[in-house]
Amino acid sequence: MHFKLIIAFVEDDKTDLVLDTARQEGAKGATVVSNARGEGMQRSKTFLGLTLETQRDILFFLVEEHLSRHILEKIASVAQFDSAPGTGIAFQIDVEDAIGVMHQVEALTSEIEDKL
Repeated sequence: MHFKLIIAFVEDDKTDLVLDTARQEGAKGATVVSNARGEGMQRSKTFLGLTLETQRDILFFLVEEHLSRHILEKIASVAQFDSAPGTGIAFQIDVEDAIGVMHQVEALTSEIEDKL
């Protein structure tokens, strides 16, 4: 079984929505790194030296490759990544090898057999 790693940078108020959506679309779990900060094409506004920006969370989903594009599109849609600058980004990368995921492989095998 081959996996992709979906990495999503989301506003912290959308984290639960993205996690729930990814799970509904086939992701079996995620790792969340809280309180990240990012900067886009334009620098963040400041007020008295303090930046006025929302905190970001980084979400990591290790998903089966046949489900990855669909999950990526769904989380981008619910988090409104393309609606306005600064709402978040997500991308996927190939995973050459993974260990510690046998429980996911067993659960996914029956779910995606008909798609292969």
